[in-house]
Amino acid sequence: MNAKEKNILDSVIYSYSTESNQTSEENRILKDTVNKMREELEKFKAPPLMVCEVRNVFDKEAVVRLPNGNQFYVSVSNECGKVRPGDVVLADQKNLVVIRKIPSTRKFDVENFVIVEKPKVSWGSIGGLSAQANEIKEVVELPLKKPELFKKVGITPPKGILLYGAPGTGKTLLAKAVAASTNSTFIQIVASELVQKFIGEGAKMVKEIFELARKRAPSIVFIDELDALAAKRIEMGTSGEREVNRTFMQLLAEIDGFNPLDNVKIIGATNRKDILDSAVTRPGRLDRLIHVPLPKKDGRLEILKIHSQNMSLEPDVDLINLSMIMEDMSGAEIKAVCTEAGYFAIRSDRIKVTREDMLKAVDKVKHEEQEEGQDYMNMFG
Repeated sequence: MNAKEKNILDSVIYSYSTESNQTSEENRILKDTVNKMREELEKFKAPPLMVCEVRNVFDKEAVVRLPNGNQFYVSVSNECGKVRPGDVVLADQKNLVVIRKIPSTRKFDVENFVIVEKPKVSWGSIGGLSAQANEIKEVVELPLKKPELFKKVGITPPKGILLYGAPGTGKTLLAKAVAASTNSTFIQIVASELVQKFIGEGAKMVKEIFELARKRAPSIVFIDELDALAAKRIEMGTSGEREVNRTFMQLLAEIDGFNPLDNVKIIGATNRKDILDSAVTRPGRLDRLIHVPLPKKDGRLEILKIHSQNMSLEPDVDLINLSMIMEDMSGAEIKAVCTEAGYFAIRSDRIKVTREDMLKAVDKVKHEEQEEGQDYMNMFG
């Protein structure tokens, strides 16, 4: 065999081996794809499992409660491991044999339902509420930071406080500021969301929220718009009203279950203190009532300085004079004035806010408020 024939033979063998390797690689990829598709097909064929709650356990048998309220005595699979009353498990639909446990034991995922955060609001970002801030510090901050003082004096601090006043006066900011100063977890709830459709669900949600608060302690539970849940109880006779009352009574029971020196504090907020049930404001519950009023002259100036400190202002902007013009305006409305003034500057293609922009913003915010009041009056002729 000469050199030319040898080169031809080597090239044929090389091309054959290369094609063979490519074919085997393609076969391997196709087999993997088929296996994955078979696994997915098996998942589609598998019957769904039923979510149940364990009520009682007897060795390898258990009493489970279905979502429709029925209870059954069933067997527990060996693969499930040890189950306890209160566990949420998955059971077969036909014979209800308990297959496995679900890591969560809560009916509601309250951590996604409520706002849980570590606030970054400082006392310096709140203006015109020094007296209210001092009262909150006495009730919330001192017991969390120095509980031994109360033990030495021999008194118990209030379990919770109620912030009441007009909308936009800074009730939520006060609650966030005290949570930040004590490095506490801030759990924010809107009271209307606690009212559920089915009997007992709202009460159970309240219980689980307070369990979360104990788990994340030190924590502050802030219940906004408390009047939606804690309004005066009257004999309505409707199922919806009775369910609201059940949820409200569960809230009262949870508040009663706290020790005044525990690492969990409760803050309620409302615009309608006059319609609250006396059961929630009696001593031993939300017994420190703090009025958060509209800011006075000095308070308006403080709030205006806070919201305008990052703004580019022309030298002709007199904050003292502006604060006098903003009489009867809340902190939220003062912030809206600063925002609107910035928009007037942007519309004029400027980066600095003038006195004229601020005055037009004040007129706009006041005009919108007056229009809302006029619409309200027109509803009744």
